[in-house]
Amino acid sequence: MSANSHRRFFVIAIALVALITVGFLAGYVPRRRTTEELDAAAAKRRTSPPLVNAAQVKRAPTTSNLLLPGNVTPITEAYVFARAAGYLKKRYVDIGDRVNSGQLLADIDAPDLDQQVTQAEAAVAQAEGQLGQSQATLEQLVATRDLAEITWQRYKVLTATGAVSRQDGDNQSTAAKTAEANVSAGEKMVRAAQEYVRASKATLQRLITLQEYERVTAPFAGVITARNVDVGALISATGSSLGPSRSSSAAPSDLPSSGEIFRLAEISRLRVLVSVPQSNSAGIIVGGKATVSVEELPGLMFPGVVTRTSSSLDAGSRTLLTEVQVENQHDKLLPGMYALVSFATLRANPPALVPDAALVVRSDGTWLGLLNPLTPRELEQAKADGVNSSALERARKVHFQRVDPGRDYGIELEILDHMQDGQEVAVDPSDAVQEGVIVQIAPATAATKAK
Repeated sequence: MSANSHRRFFVIAIALVALITVGFLAGYVPRRRTTEELDAAAAKRRTSPPLVNAAQVKRAPTTSNLLLPGNVTPITEAYVFARAAGYLKKRYVDIGDRVNSGQLLADIDAPDLDQQVTQAEAAVAQAEGQLGQSQATLEQLVATRDLAEITWQRYKVLTATGAVSRQDGDNQSTAAKTAEANVSAGEKMVRAAQEYVRASKATLQRLITLQEYERVTAPFAGVITARNVDVGALISATGSSLGPSRSSSAAPSDLPSSGEIFRLAEISRLRVLVSVPQSNSAGIIVGGKATVSVEELPGLMFPGVVTRTSSSLDAGSRTLLTEVQVENQHDKLLPGMYALVSFATLRANPPALVPDAALVVRSDGTWLGLLNPLTPRELEQAKADGVNSSALERARKVHFQRVDPGRDYGIELEILDHMQDGQEVAVDPSDAVQEGVIVQIAPATAATKAK
């Protein structure tokens, strides 16, 4: 082998060695660096508390909007019955008609009642005749008494002088007393006749009043919401109509049924009945403002006023019955509607407010992971365990506290238990967050809190 061949072989060998060395270094060095970084991260992880997102407890607003369902009812509703028994002669209104106060709704034909009125009028005339006869008899008895008294006075003088016998004087005295007694009896008969006349007139007036009920009138202005009679219907002595019963009272039907003759409702002003839960009842104040809305009328809000409450909670539902009155000038709202009522309530002691994700639900209740600052002794122990200073600044100790959640706003949740403003809670805690564990607040959360 020549010198040139040796030189070429040597150069190729050196090049191969260089390539192998470069390839080894290119693979080994990054891998070693990665391994060292992973080992350092693992060591740091072993000495660093687990990260947790945190949020501060804040106070809910002093004013709160309470939205509850309610039932729309008329401000006044009357079930119109008749007082006269008979057959419906004519009706003048139907469902949906607006009527004024005192307007004639229907006429009832009651001939037997009319005859009773005629009979009562005759009884009054008869009683008045008897009274006149008793008064005439009394006048006759008074005249007889006066004559007997004068005669007795004369006989008294004659008897004293002996002109007549004592027997005749006693007879005249007895006649005078008898005449006086007859006058007293006559006066009592006159008074009895007068009372009989008054009783007969009272009976007549009662029947005339019942006769006026043959005209069924509206007790107040409103809308006819039900009509259960038609011409020829028999009206009972109780004032209700006698007729067939509908198969379903809720189903639409024009078939008259038994019950009240008409139903009348005043809807220019309505009242909405709301059942307020016990937890919110303290914020309901008579005279407070409310807003009524219905799903079928989007965009329309009806201002209302809390007019009264039941002042007691229903023992079954623990709710406070509240009445809200609302103007209905354009008749947009109808009785029987399902409405939503919004109350602006004031809370003297508003509850705490935390993120919704901070709530931990377990089989034994609902909990919050409170993040309490470390005590000086716990800080010294953490330093001895090798926790770095930056982690110590954000280190907290976990304590799970059982709480009573209130209203859920979607991303925030009310806590009804007493909690201090500024307390820190764990948000969406992982399985590593356990009771008594030392954790550190995530830097992003800490930066957010600093803002």
